Amino acid sequence: MTKLKLGPLPDDKPVKVAIALPASLYRDLQAYADLIGKENSQAAPDPAKLIVPMIQRFIVTDRVFAKARRSVIQRGAGSAERSG
Repeated sequence: MTKLKLGPLPDDKPVKVAIALPASLYRDLQAYADLIGKENSQAAPDPAKLIVPMIQRFIVTDRVFAKARRSVIQRGAGSAERSG
């Protein structure tokens, strides 16, 4: 079986999120949840619970975003040093 980018979801306090998704994206989330369940020999998680880890993974692996964020943080630290 292939290795999915998301592993088992942590048992976390549920947070209610209201979002409108295209039906095709929801079907993809459901299919992904089914695969996670099968891969981990568990029941499929609620597809809505995949949204946060997927966004987190996307942000963590986006090199352009990471570089831009470091640049902003460095500029902010530089201005704090000048004002102090």
